[in-house]
Amino acid sequence: MTTPDVPRSLWPSAPPAPDALAGGLTSADPVTALAAALVTSAVTAPSASTVTDPSTVPGTDSLAAPATGPVTADPAAQAASSAAHPVQSTIPPAQPTHLPTAPVGLPGQPAPFSPELARRDFPILHRTVNGHPLVWLDNGATTQKPRQVIETLAAFYGTANSNIHRGAHTMAREATEAYEAGRAAVAQFLGAASPDDIVFVRGTTEGINLVAQTWGRANLGPGDDILVPVLEHHSNIVPWQLIAKETRARVVPVPLQPDGQIDLNAYADLLSMRTQLVAVSQASNVLGTVPPVREMTALAHRYGAKVLVDGAQAVAHFPVDVQDLDADFYVFSGHKLFAPTGIGALYAKPEVMRNMAPWQGGGNMIESVDFTRTTYAPVPHLLEAGTGHISGVVGLLSALNWLTSFDRDAIAAYETSLMAYAQQALATVPGLELLGSAPDRIAVLTFTLAGHDPSTIADWLDRDGIAIRAGHHCAQPALAHYGLESAARASLALYNTSEEVDKLVASLHRLQQAA
Repeated sequence: MTTPDVPRSLWPSAPPAPDALAGGLTSADPVTALAAALVTSAVTAPSASTVTDPSTVPGTDSLAAPATGPVTADPAAQAASSAAHPVQSTIPPAQPTHLPTAPVGLPGQPAPFSPELARRDFPILHRTVNGHPLVWLDNGATTQKPRQVIETLAAFYGTANSNIHRGAHTMAREATEAYEAGRAAVAQFLGAASPDDIVFVRGTTEGINLVAQTWGRANLGPGDDILVPVLEHHSNIVPWQLIAKETRARVVPVPLQPDGQIDLNAYADLLSMRTQLVAVSQASNVLGTVPPVREMTALAHRYGAKVLVDGAQAVAHFPVDVQDLDADFYVFSGHKLFAPTGIGALYAKPEVMRNMAPWQGGGNMIESVDFTRTTYAPVPHLLEAGTGHISGVVGLLSALNWLTSFDRDAIAAYETSLMAYAQQALATVPGLELLGSAPDRIAVLTFTLAGHDPSTIADWLDRDGIAIRAGHHCAQPALAHYGLESAARASLALYNTSEEVDKLVASLHRLQQAA
């Protein structure tokens, strides 16, 4: 029989429940903090006094940042901001250091938000592309990473790298505490009741496949329906097609209205006692549509169906509460949330997760193994075979600390104003047509331009240092709803500004004039 190096009962205890973490880290144990410079830079809230000249967007509410010109501040405010957000990268100390073992957001109210304060934390936003300042408008594909995340990753690999859970030595204990702190942080971020409701995965795609191959394999059968809106990303369509083929269930598309909203009347008509699962995104990656997920979930539950919510495009834009949504499953990817690639999380209701069988077998997910019988670890470890993306979890924890140091409602309001400004500005470009006009949406602007292929548009903009996405956006059924095979997409994030929108629009005007 093979057993872990250290019995599971002796693993470092789990971090406190999310409610206990809401006020920030209170433990006096020095193992609970990264090197002082890194912790300070990662979690100290920026000063709102550094922005003194907000601009007004015609036809919209005032934006929280200047559209043009430098940010100004008095010397005292600049000194305070520099202390909280030093420009010079911190080099990890040569001596061993420790990683945080709990979410460490500031106590009390979050800091006021402005995009200029956020931007100064992103080194990549200060580079040039083809001789022009970078304008990153490809956030729907991936967000950039703040220096706090970059520095935390360097500190982990430079001072604390170890495998987790089974080691008896100091660094294994520290790495385990950091990893489990990441789990607690995700639970708190999503409003889950317990860290045990969170499974780490590579991202949204792996999380959906995990649910399909575990819960789906056990609960789907001939004649069962899986309802999937036409709005969905391929990662929330293809896994259900694969498991439906195995189980002889069927995937049923839910149609869209002309403005890109889900046709809720059709959805209600398609629900029946045959419906076992509804898979729906909380925000569309191609149209920006934010469906009424809470109401759709409540209706599905009347028929006994489970609901999986794809939160990949939602989590960076507005607060999420999985208990309020009453979602049975919720998945997201860290790299769309200012965290590293290759890490994400799956939330499942405890009563649902307890009945999920292993998806993969190997280390970490077992209690004991011999050639006659294997006993498994409890969830969530049951669903995390092998060595996880430890540094990715540490980076995700840092990203969540950074994001939640700001007022998230203020972020959502700013992005809504910026999107309204962008819609008005793009409307001045001859031949440009925006796709979708749902009233509730995130700042995703997918468009066509008469006389120009989307790839040509993207190439032209790249010459001006402007990065957008072109193609089918892994959402071919949604584009087909508009009779298209491809389109261009500019997707905005909290660090984008109206000045960058102006650059996009000016470049598109030049493209039309050059035609």
